[in-house]
Amino acid sequence: MSTALIILAAGQGNRMNSDLPKVMHELAGAPLFAHALHSGAALLPERVVLITGHGAETVEKAALALDPEIIVVRQDEQLGTGHATLQAHPALQGFSGDALVLYGDTPFISDETLSKIKQARHTGSDLVVLGFEAADPGRYGRLILQGDTLEKIVEYKDASAKEREVTLCNSGVMCLNSDLLFDLLQAVGNDNASGEYYLTDIIAVARSRALKASVVTCKQAETLGVNTRQELAAAEVQFQAHARAEALENGVALAAPETVIFAYDTTLGRDAVIEPYVVFGPGVTVENGARIRAFSHLEGCHVSRGAIVGPYARLRPGAELAESARVGNFVEIKNTQISAGAKVNHLSYIGDAFIGEATNIGAGTITCNYDGFSKHHTHIGAHSFIGSNTMLVAPVSIGDGAMSATSTTITGDVPNAALAIGRTKMQIKPGLAQKLFEKFKAAKKPD
Repeated sequence: MSTALIILAAGQGNRMNSDLPKVMHELAGAPLFAHALHSGAALLPERVVLITGHGAETVEKAALALDPEIIVVRQDEQLGTGHATLQAHPALQGFSGDALVLYGDTPFISDETLSKIKQARHTGSDLVVLGFEAADPGRYGRLILQGDTLEKIVEYKDASAKEREVTLCNSGVMCLNSDLLFDLLQAVGNDNASGEYYLTDIIAVARSRALKASVVTCKQAETLGVNTRQELAAAEVQFQAHARAEALENGVALAAPETVIFAYDTTLGRDAVIEPYVVFGPGVTVENGARIRAFSHLEGCHVSRGAIVGPYARLRPGAELAESARVGNFVEIKNTQISAGAKVNHLSYIGDAFIGEATNIGAGTITCNYDGFSKHHTHIGAHSFIGSNTMLVAPVSIGDGAMSATSTTITGDVPNAALAIGRTKMQIKPGLAQKLFEKFKAAKKPD
């Protein structure tokens, strides 16, 4: 059965003490709501609807950057979770599958748990709710069961003393037929302590119609919601601990796991070696057997098998390292393909370029790719040697087997196997240094 995701992301998040909407605060390199998108994607949803409210324009822009197909709907009045969910109705017209309701501030619901929810839907439940056993239930809503049937969900402030003793708590996540969801929501009132329309009230409506509601449970850690800066920091700790453990389990070598920072989508191959104090931004793939040396920062890049990066290297979006390529210390690579066996080992910036197979880029080389208005491309062929301190003024092309002399400024194309030299002749002025030192010393004001 096809699935639609409804992600509620309309809350203000005033407890963050921030100008940003709550769901725009970053966890593991991505906005909070992106984690719900990421886990929900495992179900291959036919439609994804994001409900925004506070800071809607900011959230909409970020959402469309992550998924151009996402449907963004605004909840202009904050009248509760039931009212927010109802805003998705027009966006799901003509859709006949299940609707899965997730939350933009609850980032850790796993794809395995979502699969369990879908399985429960397919085995006879009209409506499935995700719950968890809480050691300290606090102010969570309670799931009230009769045998294995969910009778109702009671918000803490509306619960009786006996109901507050229940430790099975509500995560807010639920799954049911899309048409049924909106039909039940139409019957929900706001006769409660907050005067809001609760999504949770659809359980009682469903039971009054003899529909079956059931509960799937997960670990409480998966249901962690983020409402404060402290909770966001705790969520980051939880994410990083899980990512490091998963990497080790998958055969990645981490010399000092607690110093490595992962993004929500970092992909590392078996036998990859990650040295201490490496930071992964979003969009990084490192293949089997590659080595990322200490104090390197990577984002939006691909590192192939056997390649070596760092130490103290930066790979920016669009960096593509082929097998056995090398990027060394204090080197920055952006939007560049480094071919197999090529080396950029020292103190260089290479941007908007192609580096051919087995080519060596000397220390201090810079591709001068930006003219103040546009970026321009540099092409360097295979088996070439670029001397130290070469300035490559793009657009420019260096042929296969070519060479540039040290301290050359390249302003035109260089043919295959040619040597390019472009520097002024050195001159010696005897005694001039001493005269200049004396002049500067005399002109200097006392400290």
